[in-house]
Amino acid sequence: MKDLHKIYAVFKKDFPGINAAHEALGEKIHKESGPLPDKLRWLIKIAISGASRHHTALETHIKKAREAGATDAEIKHALLLLIQTVGFPAFMEAYLVFKSLR
Repeated sequence: MKDLHKIYAVFKKDFPGINAAHEALGEKIHKESGPLPDKLRWLIKIAISGASRHHTALETHIKKAREAGATDAEIKHALLLLIQTVGFPAFMEAYLVFKSLR
């Protein structure tokens, strides 16, 4: 996947060893640490990044979820789950990110 954010490309160039370790850990956790299917893992990451208000991560996770076969309806459902747990404002911020990626 092409880097969505310029700062990540800069990070990879400035810190190649740290980036390699970071990528390896992410792969290990995402693909080898449990039985959840790929699409579900990305939907969970959407909810986590939305709840944490990490907008750049949310953009990346939405793109990855779509690549894994998630529909817009599934992504919106994952985002709607934020309302009762972390509040309507967090949902609205996350929903704005989602809508901006259309």
